[in-house]
Amino acid sequence: MELVNVFEFINPETIRIKGTRVGIEIVIEKFLDGASPKEIQRHYPHLTLKQIYATITYYLFNKKKIDAYIEVVREETEAAYEAQRKNPPPGVKRLMEIKAQRETQGIQLREE
Repeated sequence: MELVNVFEFINPETIRIKGTRVGIEIVIEKFLDGASPKEIQRHYPHLTLKQIYATITYYLFNKKKIDAYIEVVREETEAAYEAQRKNPPPGVKRLMEIKAQRETQGIQLREE
């Protein structure tokens, strides 16, 4: 089985399971948390067992490289979350305002 048939190496920071939007880090993290391949498939039924086993095997043969890859993905995800939290899009800002208004109204109603 060639990796080219299982994975899409989009760029150094993005490796997906071919034909899906699932990054290999998702399967690997579940595996490292103790999930079996069948349990992973229950969470991601669109993945085949072949894809899951291939991802785990790739990880086990490239552990150091993939651990570093996962750390980069984690750091980028956290940075993107923090950037969005500091400067949310207009729609999110509006939802935050609505939530704050409802919470304020809820507190006022309880006080009356």
